This record gives sequence, C-alpha cells and structure tokens, in this order.
Amino acid sequence: MNFTRLLPVLLSALLMAAHFSRADNPVLTLSSLLFPLILLVRRPWVARVTQTVLVLGGIEWIRALVAIAGRRQAAGEAWLRMAVILGAVAVFTFASALVFRSKNLKERYDLGAGAADERETGSRAGKMGEEDGKTKSIKEKKYG
Repeated sequence: MNFTRLLPVLLSALLMAAHFSRADNPVLTLSSLLFPLILLVRRPWVARVTQTVLVLGGIEWIRALVAIAGRRQAAGEAWLRMAVILGAVAVFTFASALVFRSKNLKERYDLGAGAADERETGSRAGKMGEEDGKTKSIKEKKYG
C-alpha cells in the first residue's frame, strides 16, 4: 500500500535520472537512481530529505525548461510543446513531495508527532488554566 503512495517519488527519481543521463552526467544519474533506496529507512528525516531533493529536482526541471526554450527560440525552432512537457514534469516533481502528507506515510516515517504533542500540550494548558480559574474562585469565596 505504501509502495503505491511512493510511486510518484519513484517516477520523479527515474525522470531525473533520465534527464541527467541525457545531459551526460553519470554521477547525478546514478545518484537519482539510487536515491529512492533511502525510502527504506523509517525515520522522519528521510521524508524531509526526500522532499528537499524533489523540490530541487523541480527547480532543475524549470532551469532546463528555460535553457532549452531559450536555445530553441534563438534557433527559430518550435519550443512550446517542449515547454509544456517540461513544465508538467516540474509540477509533477514538486507535487511528488506532497505524498508524505498522507496518513499512512506520516505513520511510516513518524511524521506529525510534534504537531500532535503541541496540540496535546496546548489542550492540557487550557485545562490547567480552567482549573486554576476554578481554584482561584474557590479561594476567593473562602478567604473573601
């Protein structure tokens, strides 16, 4: 089930590997292919690192779009279809970073515990404040 939720991340990594391969960059190609293996580690930092890499990947797609469109325009070649495709790939890569918002992946990578603790602490503080108010009014009645 989690594999299905992580498919956008895996596909984004494959697309980035293809991009770097076409740019003849074997180090980034291999890094993009091996990077998804980090998802096997169930730690909160894995989700955050993966999200960061995906955002950087999206930025790279936009950079490539601008560079290729500029070259094609200067050469008088068609560029609009390429821009739409690379724009869609960039949006897909950015959106892939959002998979960690799903309940199952939050549980898998132990995300959101801090927010739950804050909510719990806040509610406890609210209850304590109510108790303090009750205690205060009782003391006022007793001691005038």
